[in-house]
Amino acid sequence: MVKFVDAPSRNVQRLSDAVSDVAPKLTPEDVEQVAEIFHTPLTGSYTWNYQEADQKLRKLYRLGKERNWNAELDVDWTQTVSRTESPMVATGENPYEDWAPFVALSAAQKTEFGWHNHAWTMSQFLHGEQGALLVSSQLVSCAPTYDGKLYAASQTFDEARHVEVFARYLRDKVGVMYPVNKHLKALLDKILTDPRWDLKFIGMQLIIESLALAAFHVQHAMAAEPLLRDILGLVIRDEARHVAFGVTYMEQFVKALSPSEIEDRAQFAFEACRVMRERIVPTDVFEFYGFDPEEGRRRFLAAGQMDSFRNLLFTRIMPNLQKVGLLTPSVTPKYEELGLLHFAGLPSDGDIDWAELAKPLPKYATNQKAAE
Repeated sequence: MVKFVDAPSRNVQRLSDAVSDVAPKLTPEDVEQVAEIFHTPLTGSYTWNYQEADQKLRKLYRLGKERNWNAELDVDWTQTVSRTESPMVATGENPYEDWAPFVALSAAQKTEFGWHNHAWTMSQFLHGEQGALLVSSQLVSCAPTYDGKLYAASQTFDEARHVEVFARYLRDKVGVMYPVNKHLKALLDKILTDPRWDLKFIGMQLIIESLALAAFHVQHAMAAEPLLRDILGLVIRDEARHVAFGVTYMEQFVKALSPSEIEDRAQFAFEACRVMRERIVPTDVFEFYGFDPEEGRRRFLAAGQMDSFRNLLFTRIMPNLQKVGLLTPSVTPKYEELGLLHFAGLPSDGDIDWAELAKPLPKYATNQKAAE
């Protein structure tokens, strides 16, 4: 069955009894699909010459074909995930450690709170990947060039794998899924329903994908859990190609725009960045525990290491916006006010590390067994 709703549920979902690894036995009749309708005046285009026009884009497309991975065979799902320790940051880096509601929790409840924070983060990865799946499918129709359509098609398949792998990780290993963050949902709604194809590129490829790539790198470096590191390592390979595609494609296109059109895109990119800075605040977890969400948000943002972490996520967005020409004089003071402008001088994803992208896939135990 499909149940149509006007907005996503704000409830936290219990996906399975992950603590005891007892998964519910569901039949197709037990599963209700929940769908939210959005409307978009999408303007598509045919391309009739079928000629390769951009060697970089075609090379990225070929790598996408050659470096495909299978979420069932290339991830060792037999690895166990211990829930006896909190996945939260170490003592001294926890923004809640002197917050009275958190202090009042028992040791077991604090561990559970840490897992809810982790579930919230992984849930946002999952929801963001579904958004990327939807946008990339739109780009197949509305990208105005042959090379752009081919790569967008390969990215759509990548995003389907990402949705699959994060959904399975949450279901089988975490057991809890949080609703989509309202800031992420607002930006996805804007990108999906805007008729201009280039704003879809800017919003998804340059903002959301760049932020996700940086977040995946940070999580990969911090994760003590081998399974999550394996998953993020595979996803990072794909995301690096996606962001390189967006930077390469938009760098060419922006040069052909008028100054007023460039300014319009630059303002959109800034507003998207401002919204995404709020995306990493887990207010839904505070609400679930009955804590004051505004006080939790204030503590999260006031923590020096959390502020540094949040800004670190923009180390890919800022140089990419600089590369494509969307850091105009009118928006640079705004980025400076947010403390982000100094990242603009870092290397961009338009400077593609082909050797890194071409590395062969790691061989996991399940993949080897399947081959045998």
